[in-house]
Amino acid sequence: MGLASSRLQPEELEDLQSISNFSEAQIKTLYSRFKHLDKDNSGSISIEEMTAIPELAMNPLANRVVAVFDADGRNEVNFRQFVEALSVFSKSAKRDQKLNFAFKVYDVNGDGVIDGSDLFHILKLMVGSNLTDAQVQSLVDQTILEADVLDKDGAISLQEFKRAMFNADLENVLMIEI
Repeated sequence: MGLASSRLQPEELEDLQSISNFSEAQIKTLYSRFKHLDKDNSGSISIEEMTAIPELAMNPLANRVVAVFDADGRNEVNFRQFVEALSVFSKSAKRDQKLNFAFKVYDVNGDGVIDGSDLFHILKLMVGSNLTDAQVQSLVDQTILEADVLDKDGAISLQEFKRAMFNADLENVLMIEI
């Protein structure tokens, strides 16, 4: 996707605009950043290169975010995937896009629900050794009890997640300036 050249072609720009919330100028800026991150000029960014991004490196959920970016599980992200994934962080991204992204970050095993093991994993990443496993499990149990209100199946569905996140300020939390 244009990575062999130093510039994106007009049809590539048009395609990238159609799959994202970015303007042509923002895509060009992202392309420049992508090329800088692509140290080996392979046309993709490895998981290691992604997690070296300072804003991601200090996030305890960095590996989960990168895993969502790497939708095909190849341990690398090409420029199209990069733009598509970052699009959720743009100012013009819809709240629903942000909620779907956040849900995927929490759905560690990718089975379409956030169950106890998914939530335990995420909370453990977030709190580290500040809480015991028993305390984390207590938080997991309480969270699922409070959020699993529609089907009461012991897991949080996307619909239940969106309901539980009703008051969350995702528009400002999940946003980057480009």
